[in-house]
Amino acid sequence: MTGILTGRQAAEILERLRTRRPRVHCLMNTVVQKFTADGITAVGGIPSMTASPEEIEDFVGRADALTVNLGTLDAGRRAVILTAVEGAAARGIPWVLDPVHCDYSQSRLAFARLLIERGPSAVRGNRAEMALIGERSDGLSITTGPADRLREGARLIDVKNGHGLMAAVTGTGCLSGGVIAACMAVEPDPFTAAAAALSITGVAAELAAESASGPGSFGTALLDHLYSLDGQTLEARARYAAGQSAAGRFVAGQGDAE
Repeated sequence: MTGILTGRQAAEILERLRTRRPRVHCLMNTVVQKFTADGITAVGGIPSMTASPEEIEDFVGRADALTVNLGTLDAGRRAVILTAVEGAAARGIPWVLDPVHCDYSQSRLAFARLLIERGPSAVRGNRAEMALIGERSDGLSITTGPADRLREGARLIDVKNGHGLMAAVTGTGCLSGGVIAACMAVEPDPFTAAAAALSITGVAAELAAESASGPGSFGTALLDHLYSLDGQTLEARARYAAGQSAAGRFVAGQGDAE
């Protein structure tokens, strides 16, 4: 990673994803499982969703990436998550942590912090969740919102694609975690992979909003545009803004920065 991020890189990662079709195992909350699986499939990955204690080692053993979502958390799911994370670490595959609603429960926040000690490739959450998680000194943090902010050491960038209707459809953030994991399976730099993934979901959302009449039609259109999004459109519409951190400045690619 040279410090330059461009829409062309995002398009190349999307092409790699569709060519290699990585397996992404998803420990999702029960509300968003189908939407997440459909979205990963639409963009080119192969999702698997089991949370069975008897099967989790085998499924993670065949996966190219893992995404862990703390929604609808219970004791059984906690145990399965720990097994899955251990398996991902043993195989050296990327994994993404989505600390859903860790701002609602001290128990869930403590579990999220325990998982962060296991070294996820990225932690992705909304502003309230990430404020509690705190700054990571040695990993990628992603705060999603009107602009998605990525921070990893001295690197800091905002991905400025997306649409307000995403907040009206349950699971769009969870889906983005799955797409981030899929991109990390084909791009070795987590920062670049995550920025590309957020551009892919954000541009697809912008295109979906152009024809949607409300949240219902938007959700369907989002899946359609994840499926049909081409590299040329992604390259043209991906928008990044450089950020400033205490350690240095990260520069967005020419033609992509606002």
